[in-house]
Amino acid sequence: MDNKILGLHHITAIAGMAKKNVDFYTKVLGLRLLKKTVNFDDPGTYHFYYGDEKGSAGTILTFFPYEGARRGSAGTGMATNIGYSVPEGSFDFWIDRFEKHNVIYNKPSEKFGEQYLAFLDPEGLKLELVIPKVQDNRTPWQTEEVNASVATRGFHSVTLTLRDVKATAAILTDIFGYTLLEKSGNRYRYSTDAVEHAAIIDLVELPNEARGIGGAGTNHHIAFRVKDEATLMDFRRKIASAGHGITEKIDRNYFYSLYFREPGGVLFEIATDNPGFGIDEEWDKLGASLLLPPQYESRRAQIEAVLPKLD
Repeated sequence: MDNKILGLHHITAIAGMAKKNVDFYTKVLGLRLLKKTVNFDDPGTYHFYYGDEKGSAGTILTFFPYEGARRGSAGTGMATNIGYSVPEGSFDFWIDRFEKHNVIYNKPSEKFGEQYLAFLDPEGLKLELVIPKVQDNRTPWQTEEVNASVATRGFHSVTLTLRDVKATAAILTDIFGYTLLEKSGNRYRYSTDAVEHAAIIDLVELPNEARGIGGAGTNHHIAFRVKDEATLMDFRRKIASAGHGITEKIDRNYFYSLYFREPGGVLFEIATDNPGFGIDEEWDKLGASLLLPPQYESRRAQIEAVLPKLD
């Protein structure tokens, strides 16, 4: 595992309604609310983290819910679909659940020999449930309504939509260590063998497609996983040496990060496993309280007054 990209760490998207976001991802999809904190750059906006029991890398979906934000539009230069791994035989459960909660979905389909069920969150973010070729044995978070026999296991894949895939593919193969597994029409599937799950990136080439417009219901960035800060900085050197502009190391409380925009326009992050989500709450109380970065703690009353109510 040393000095390798270990698949996906997390994916961050934009929402427009905080309460609706929490209700959908915890009550309908059955994810765990790991952290309820605020945007480092805009403390009047929440930052929600969802995932498995302990926020394992490869399960973490995060949101910036800007209350009243305009609806975005998925397009090129953007991550456009998030795939979650689910057990074989679970689609009937999920279709019934989507019907019950008025979730927009398509009938099951197939790509690269795997069945998937596409659906939208309340603000139009594109998601998929995927039955992987290799059984996913990660332990899921489960709720009273979504038990382990049907629950999501974490990320299966993410799709990037691009006008031209070549330069993005070169980042994946030459720097990140991914390999091209399969091609079907204008879809290219890349994977890393460094981890078993959350290892797939699909590139879709649409030369004439409009550029994506950020807003509610779109993805902001995707983050790749590394073991620790030493590995993080090793990748910083590789990316800078290849001529790409990249940030300095940034402390995100639960991980350390670097950011750069790959040639196709997608914002990439590289994030560490350390220190993890247990540094400021007991494991059985994750997500229960509003946690503020230290620089904002003195403004807690002011911040709490402007954040939307969730109850």
